[in-house]
Amino acid sequence: MQNFHDTHELIKYLQAHDALRIIDTPLDIYLEIPHLAYLEVKKSDSKALLFTHPVDKKANKTFDIPVLMNVFGSHRLLTLLIQKDPNAIAKNIAALLKFTPPKGAMQILQKAKELFALRHVFPKKTSRTPPFQERIQQEINLYELPILTTWEHDGGPFITMGQVYTQSLDGKKKNLGMYRLQIYDKNHLGLHWQIHKDSHHFFHEYKKAGQKMPVSIALGGDPLYIWCGQAPLPMGMYELMLYGFIRGKKPKVSKCLTNDLYVPCDVDIVIEGWVDTNIMRDEGPFGDHTGFYTPIESYPVLEVSAITMKKNPIFPATVVGKPPLEDKYMGYLTERIFLPLLQMSTHGLEDYHMPENGVFHNLIFAKLAPQYPAHAMQLMHAFWGVGQMSFVKHAIFVDENAPDLQDYEAFGEYVLNRFSTDCMLISEGVCDALDHSSPNFARGGKLGVQAMGEEIDSKIVFMQDMPLCHKIQDLFPFVEGIKQYFPHTYNPLCIWSVHKQSSSFKTLISATALGTLAQNVRIVFLVDCHKNNLSNPYMLVWRITNNIDAKRDIWVQEGVVFIDATDKNALDGYHREWPKETDCNKEVIQSLQDKGLLEGVDLAFLRHYQICGEC
Repeated sequence: MQNFHDTHELIKYLQAHDALRIIDTPLDIYLEIPHLAYLEVKKSDSKALLFTHPVDKKANKTFDIPVLMNVFGSHRLLTLLIQKDPNAIAKNIAALLKFTPPKGAMQILQKAKELFALRHVFPKKTSRTPPFQERIQQEINLYELPILTTWEHDGGPFITMGQVYTQSLDGKKKNLGMYRLQIYDKNHLGLHWQIHKDSHHFFHEYKKAGQKMPVSIALGGDPLYIWCGQAPLPMGMYELMLYGFIRGKKPKVSKCLTNDLYVPCDVDIVIEGWVDTNIMRDEGPFGDHTGFYTPIESYPVLEVSAITMKKNPIFPATVVGKPPLEDKYMGYLTERIFLPLLQMSTHGLEDYHMPENGVFHNLIFAKLAPQYPAHAMQLMHAFWGVGQMSFVKHAIFVDENAPDLQDYEAFGEYVLNRFSTDCMLISEGVCDALDHSSPNFARGGKLGVQAMGEEIDSKIVFMQDMPLCHKIQDLFPFVEGIKQYFPHTYNPLCIWSVHKQSSSFKTLISATALGTLAQNVRIVFLVDCHKNNLSNPYMLVWRITNNIDAKRDIWVQEGVVFIDATDKNALDGYHREWPKETDCNKEVIQSLQDKGLLEGVDLAFLRHYQICGEC
């Protein structure tokens, strides 16, 4: 197994496997570098990117620190980095979770081997001066680092690949998290840890005690650190233990200079500091992984007390926005490895899958093996009460006879041939703080669909798109066009492209009798005509799952399910600010094209992923 003792070894390793693209052209940390990475990760042959000459054109500044991006940018890169089958890791976790007293000599040896593997999970402290303290900034200045501004409406530069290390007030519990970090000035940055994160709970311990909270941010080193930082471990479990379990070696950690936190010895850069728990500051907006800008909210502030680094550091970064991005592959690893843990708390769960264009918490598929009446319903509620699964907005549950959850065509047919309005469960609960469609911050509607057992026996009277569109427009003139998906199933999906009106669509449609139209449609989605291509299902799923709140936007009329996935305003009972989408700057894209850096990117590619907002 290849060990990455530092980022330079990682770069050589990626080069040896033709998995790294080196960009020597000077590019700006403002939009240019992140836009190029944003396009690269969407390619079928995506590679990691090393930008050797980052510049800040506004400040007329060049950096001697290269920027490394897209290290998790494909399944091949993921395999190269992890060097183990995710299913094998999951199997080992399952064996530990199901540990039972051994019987007989063979079982004793096997169990001893499993327990012996745990010797690697506990970090090992070292007193030697770590490489990340070879250079110590004499005058603290965050702007000496090539910190990127990804989107033109971002509140400023953001660190996006920071390993955030914190600990409880008594020092007994430790946490490694991955949060975005906004740069306010030379020595202050915002900590966007959300309400459900361990760091947030630690923060309140320090606040109650009236003490400042130590925080250290590490950048670089083994990429597995950053994946562990976003892993959905149970509350209180230190993420570096997961690193040791997967790598099969103890993570070595060293003490920071100005606080008592320990970080891995092989990282490139460390930003240390203290949080005054009485100070909060507006953070954002930021174009986040949902593909929308998240609004300005108040978060804690880190006052930087030291910046240290290796002699030749590498600055890691990632890009978030419209899918697919690196979180697709990081999420896949999370999905596979944590299946056994989820099965322990959700008895009857066979498998699950989070489609990337559902941005993970917006859509999940789950395969169940129900064993008694209402078991499936029980599991639906269990899903909405387990760790990070509690943030899932829309879940589709099938039985063990369903096809592979990643075979979307076969899965869609299976669900639609078994769907009925009786199988829908609309509930309410906690939402991700980044969700924009819910009427309230971090709380909104949820939809569960149970599609199991035998196929239903109730076909619609099918019509082709054009005559059906004319029939719909006779009733609803605001409909510009339609497209049907899965027309051969019992419940085809019918997408209506609509113009926004002076009343909510629910009000307008509910006031009109459907008549014979109810014989031709079963499930209707309404989308804004000016920003949706009805022939692009990938982006339709992305926008629909982002834009609906189940309690507000789903209703049944004369047996037809309507889902309003348009942008909302006060007429819809929505009184928050509807966010902008993460669209690339067209001039920057053209500049990258002129520099010959967009090989494999054509107009069809840009339109398919709605890079600049085109449909």
